[in-house]
Amino acid sequence: MTKIWIITKRELQSYFDSLMAYILLILFLGFSGFFTWLYGSDIFFIKQATLMPFFNIAYWTLFFFIPALTMRLLSEENRMGTIELLLTKPVSNWQVVVAKYLASLLLIIIAFLLTTPYIISVSSMGNLDMGQVFSGYLALVLFSSMMIGIGLFTSSIGSNQIVSYLLALFIGIFFQVIFQMLGQGLVGLSGHILDYLSTVSHFESMIRGVIDSRDVIFFAGITFLSLVFAEIMLIKKRFA
Repeated sequence: MTKIWIITKRELQSYFDSLMAYILLILFLGFSGFFTWLYGSDIFFIKQATLMPFFNIAYWTLFFFIPALTMRLLSEENRMGTIELLLTKPVSNWQVVVAKYLASLLLIIIAFLLTTPYIISVSSMGNLDMGQVFSGYLALVLFSSMMIGIGLFTSSIGSNQIVSYLLALFIGIFFQVIFQMLGQGLVGLSGHILDYLSTVSHFESMIRGVIDSRDVIFFAGITFLSLVFAEIMLIKKRFA
């Protein structure tokens, strides 16, 4: 666990050293704040004390931002040849993957903590359901965890960051849109399976305040499988 934490701190520090963290935080807060408070179906438009507009816009903002955050984690190491150096140290492939995953997740959680003024502002406007708020943030954390896992996997495949970014988006589109569309067009078991693989139903259920173990298992399962695939790619590189 100590080795994981050492690598995690190094990766988290590298985000702030390269300005990536500041850029992500500013853009995330800018986009989410604009669409939550000023544009379209914002809080003032729906006239309710709810953070639903924020959860919905953050969902899509993170979908595009997280692959940009993770695209360099392993692909940059592959390009510079430092991955071989890292893998020769007394750390396992799994420890490397988990540490890089935790560093990205911690940065996303920091971004969420900076939205605390949203909660304070909305609660001052009316009776804000704090249970729904907790469930909504949990949904964002779980969704972010899944996207980080996918991004790590695509970053482990090669040394081109742009390819990693686009491939993560491509895989994400299946979970965001395609599985849902295919599931709606099919009946029976296959339709239920495809519908279950869609992130939309799981996320929307949680931001409404319903925490179902099936939704948590879905996000956690996709995250775990993605990290395992990333580890497999590192193992191939170790013995290549």
